[in-house]
Amino acid sequence: MAQYSTELDGVLVALADPTRRGVIRRLGRGPRSVGDLAGEFPMTLPSFMKHVRVLETNGLISTVKHGRVRTCALRPGRLALVDDWLAEQRRIWEDRTDRLEHLLTDPPEERR
Repeated sequence: MAQYSTELDGVLVALADPTRRGVIRRLGRGPRSVGDLAGEFPMTLPSFMKHVRVLETNGLISTVKHGRVRTCALRPGRLALVDDWLAEQRRIWEDRTDRLEHLLTDPPEERR
């Protein structure tokens, strides 16, 4: 997992912003133009484009320009980095709580 830390850091930073999470959620329904997406958020287009660049730089979305229209699409595979990290953390904590439960239900002095 350590070899993915730079990539994971970038994805987590990108997802830390509610606007960017909103873009990801909307793109989960399918590709949309930047203009359509920007219209749903209370900010200027240049400010919205900064969010698009962060998402694209970190591989969460891809954009394609046809004429004057830039279309964004979700790259769901990139979200697997977060999913894998969370699964690993969940496994670590489940192992710890299982050991604690075992220690509490079967203390060492009772095992003798």
